[in-house]
Amino acid sequence: MNELSRAQIRDLMDQVLKNQDKELPDDDSAQLREIGFRSLDFSELALRVEDETGEELNFDAPGLRRIATVSDVLDFLVELQQQ
Repeated sequence: MNELSRAQIRDLMDQVLKNQDKELPDDDSAQLREIGFRSLDFSELALRVEDETGEELNFDAPGLRRIATVSDVLDFLVELQQQ
């Protein structure tokens, strides 16, 4: 598996937001609600990570409920790649 770094996932997240004319703040503690990053955006980001790594990410809804910040998204996706 070709794992993506936290910075690479952040770049993909930035692309997802830019496609909607939104901006990813520099501060990883930014709340997702404040920047308009929705669950559909998370799905798109996860698909992009899968495309880049060539591996399917398996996650469940309870795992997603704890995600509230940019950092949470990055941590979650890094952890998923290591499973």
